[in-house]
Amino acid sequence: MIPWEEIDRAKIPGQKGEVILLKRDSEFSIRTAGTELMNSRVHGSEDALAELTCRRIKQKSGLRILIGGLGMGFTLAATLEQSKPDTHIIVSELIPAVVKWNREHLGHLARMPLNDSRVSVKEKDVAKIIKTKKSAWDAIILDVDNGPEGLTRKANDRLYTRSGLKTSFFALCPGGILAVWSSKTDEAFTRRLTQCGFTTEAITVRARKSGKGSHHTIWLAKKP
Repeated sequence: MIPWEEIDRAKIPGQKGEVILLKRDSEFSIRTAGTELMNSRVHGSEDALAELTCRRIKQKSGLRILIGGLGMGFTLAATLEQSKPDTHIIVSELIPAVVKWNREHLGHLARMPLNDSRVSVKEKDVAKIIKTKKSAWDAIILDVDNGPEGLTRKANDRLYTRSGLKTSFFALCPGGILAVWSSKTDEAFTRRLTQCGFTTEAITVRARKSGKGSHHTIWLAKKP
């Protein structure tokens, strides 16, 4: 078997841990503390996150979409594929190295989505962007950490508390969608979304486009 080659590693802002970019033949992996966060061969649920969200808002023009977490660019690419030419997408990525990796090593995997003129990148905490304005977004798509139960950065958990969800609620336009990716289901999180005023769906998807692989959960929470 071809061994993994380390391409780069970087500190996680505000934490002691690191993220590591690895390559094996044409396959890429991003890991932390021995745990794989994402793999270039497994992105079906990331694609579904964007597709399910855009399906619910694409009848509008001039959409404003905020994506929390760049990853390997698959969620962004799927959002672009579903969006009109007048859509504006902001991607918030806390770890500058992840943006750098997408530009230098990973971009071809998702058809170079950062080169699209509809995209702006902010190297900052998505929670801070969400707090900035009310009724600003038609969709907020969160592919941050491991979902409601943070893995790489405990500060991410505040996105998923009742207070954090209320902030997202007010940041959305009426009819807007808060979409959240998670590696597993969480009934308590579903209840929190409902308690914060959202009309909520929890959808189970597979990790691979082929319908195989692990089960992941996507919440689609609509602001009435």
